[in-house]
Amino acid sequence: MTMTLPSLMPPEAVREQLWNEQQLAQPVTAPCFRLWRYREPAVVLGCSQRRLLAQAGGQVQVLLRQSGGGAVLAGPWMLGLSVALPAGHPLARQGLVASYRWLGEAIAQALRQGGVDAQALAPEALRAMQPAQRMAVDWACFGGLSPWEVLARGRKIAGLAQVRRASGVLLVGGVLLQPSPWRLMCDALGRGGADARTLAATTVSAAELAAHFDGQACARRLGLALQAALEQEACPM
Repeated sequence: MTMTLPSLMPPEAVREQLWNEQQLAQPVTAPCFRLWRYREPAVVLGCSQRRLLAQAGGQVQVLLRQSGGGAVLAGPWMLGLSVALPAGHPLARQGLVASYRWLGEAIAQALRQGGVDAQALAPEALRAMQPAQRMAVDWACFGGLSPWEVLARGRKIAGLAQVRRASGVLLVGGVLLQPSPWRLMCDALGRGGADARTLAATTVSAAELAAHFDGQACARRLGLALQAALEQEACPM
């Protein structure tokens, strides 16, 4: 009889949060990034949502991240990303909102190259929206819109968040490659089915918009775009 031993490698969502913490634990000396794919589902709460940990239940792991924003449902349906920048890097010095622009545009470009008509949401376009369009589910990252996040056919396909410290800036994001099982997150946090239905109606995945969408190819394109952007904006000495 063959015995299967449990894996000693922590789930990808845990490794992602550990990597993010390590980047800002000391001064960031050079820009770097990681892309994340998840074998298992996990709910990742924003840094201000610690109170929701007490409401967590079920079989889905619930984690707390350093960056702001709402809860995220990570899993095989999502591509995650983390970018660490030195505090003096040109892309970090642009300010809280403007520093998202290059990242949102890079994600949108990678999606368009895969056949998804995606656009980063400019601040003026966001201001022109009705309040109900900007915030449908206030506790979930994908339930609201912020400048330079990515839309496809008017529905959110990629969310962004960040944390700023004296040691550097960490930008994080999630891209929906496949339809997300929102009910899984709502059940884990004791939320109702109405929120899950709203999230399903206001978000969209790449696979729903482009036939035979290749998530691996999208990840490669996004990695190349991030690398090019970071190499173009050299950190001043």
